[in-house]
Amino acid sequence: MVNRRRFLLRAGVATALLGRPGFANATHQAEVTISDKPDGRVIPLDYTGLSYELSQLSEPGFFAARNHDLVAYFRLLSNNGVLRLGGNTSEFCWFRADVSTEAPKLHVPPGNLEANWMPHRLFEIVPEAIDNLGGFLEATGWRLIYGLNFGNSTPQRAATEAAYVARRLGKYLEYFQIGNEPDLYQKASNGTRPPGWGFDDYTGEWIGFARAVRARVPEARFGGPDVAASSDWVARFGEQEMAKMDGGLVALTGHYYAEGPPDDPRVTTERLLAGDARVAAQIETVEAFAEARSLHYRMTEGNSCYRGGKPGMSNAFAAALWAGDYMLLLASLGCVGVNVHGGDSRFLTAGLGGHTPGLDAAKQPQAMPSGFYTPIASERGGVVHAMPIFYGMMVANALAGMTMMDAKLRGGGNATAYAATGPEGTRVAVFNKDGGRGMDLSIRTPRGMKTATAWRLCAPGLDATEGVTLAGAAVGEHGVWAPKTVEPIAVRDGAARLQVPAASAALVILS
Repeated sequence: MVNRRRFLLRAGVATALLGRPGFANATHQAEVTISDKPDGRVIPLDYTGLSYELSQLSEPGFFAARNHDLVAYFRLLSNNGVLRLGGNTSEFCWFRADVSTEAPKLHVPPGNLEANWMPHRLFEIVPEAIDNLGGFLEATGWRLIYGLNFGNSTPQRAATEAAYVARRLGKYLEYFQIGNEPDLYQKASNGTRPPGWGFDDYTGEWIGFARAVRARVPEARFGGPDVAASSDWVARFGEQEMAKMDGGLVALTGHYYAEGPPDDPRVTTERLLAGDARVAAQIETVEAFAEARSLHYRMTEGNSCYRGGKPGMSNAFAAALWAGDYMLLLASLGCVGVNVHGGDSRFLTAGLGGHTPGLDAAKQPQAMPSGFYTPIASERGGVVHAMPIFYGMMVANALAGMTMMDAKLRGGGNATAYAATGPEGTRVAVFNKDGGRGMDLSIRTPRGMKTATAWRLCAPGLDATEGVTLAGAAVGEHGVWAPKTVEPIAVRDGAARLQVPAASAALVILS
């Protein structure tokens, strides 16, 4: 006998899918074959992360337990995430340990400041901000990577700040980083160090800071080098500093922005979603080095487009598909976490030396803030809400804590698939990044399956900034979300069969 409710649900879903532009008449036949992976990596429970400018702490009430909406959004994204505080502004932050602490001298690089993309002012951090941060971490269950000022500070200042942070945050402190994107210091756009300053200069200065911190905090742990693009620095840094730090170096870190700058006409949604094969090659090289030395690698800052993001892409549904795909790609390669950058546009803009290339590229700049790529919109005086990219991160986080399997996708055009298994079954995340063609997809697993259900990630289009839903529901006010449409998927001849429309994703749960 046909279950009428299930029949109507399937019919409604099919009608909605086939009604989407470009789906009914243009499909790929595709198949995902899943198998166990002998060296399958467990995606850490704390894989999902967010990155903010350290200067956000200059407003002590932001990262605070009383900021209930922000706490709710963090907890919705993950109960075990990692917050990283750093960014360009970290090189201009200073800690007022007490009333007698004087501000450091502001470093002003020579030349035309209009061509410099660093902050041109200092940001004061008071003990109250660190105290509140401790409460925020306790309320969310997240841990912290704390970036110390390396660009405009001294080892003594860094040690004083680190001592207070370590004492107040305790178990919630993951490790310290010293400096942000040091491989760019000597460039005119940065100007933190003179031309010709390089890797050897960096490591010579870095160890002085690290030893000063350890003199005050003997148990301090460190990650680095937190480079912008110089992947060769990562291995060199690990080789040199690991030997000097007596177990204090625990993580290798770097950044990745898929596109940029936002005002470059070559930066398009199509190019973003096409992916970059070089990413996998670089991560595999770094991972091999890290694993051989019992270190791990984390992508501590990144997003779809550097310098604040591109309007119509970074703040749109395309970024959701990119983020979910990118996060699970790195997980499959052994990366232990990804921190997506964002935050209040005031601090993001300050971190760009006051430049707003995203606004310059926007069609209606007067109506749009900068910081287009932020996962959580949290503008002062505004309503906290989830941006489209947040939903893609939710899909990726659904595999956290599970062991990755080998997922081979044949056919499907510009699409990817990832699978992981755990005590409750197998989960498959499928991202159809093709804006014009859907997939008629079969999923096969050697373990067989009895039932299959799906959460769909969809929006009106790749450029949609509103109307994004996961499992039929949007994230509501105060960070409230629950799956509304858990779609039953047909299982025939040992395969789950479903349609994945153009420009959409699906999280398929097999049991």
